[in-house]
Amino acid sequence: MADLRLTSESEPHRLDLFIPWICRTGVALAFVWIGTSKFYRQSPWIRTFEQIGLGQWLRYVTGTMQAAGGVLLLARRTAVAGAVLAGCTMAGAIAAQLSVLHGGPIAIVPAILLAALVAVGWQAYASRI
Repeated sequence: MADLRLTSESEPHRLDLFIPWICRTGVALAFVWIGTSKFYRQSPWIRTFEQIGLGQWLRYVTGTMQAAGGVLLLARRTAVAGAVLAGCTMAGAIAAQLSVLHGGPIAIVPAILLAALVAVGWQAYASRI
């Protein structure tokens, strides 16, 4: 009877650790890339933020939040904070697409990115419990 082990006590398989890490890294790199692209001199984001009408400062704040959120996603300890930080920008992007930019179906892109952030953030949160 001493050799009896419950399933919950067994060592996690390598894939159980590797797959969430790959997903979190992929989302993190995407947000670092998206965030830093807002700082380019010939960025297509310049025109988008002109259409929003709040000024280019918002482009810099958004880019900083997205890049910082991506960096925070890389560490398991700060992944939840990174998901929340980058998720705020995606919620704003959805609102801007639907109200100011009248993008309609284009709002699905930030919605998919927000869903990826929620999934990665939730997995990181659940693994801490």
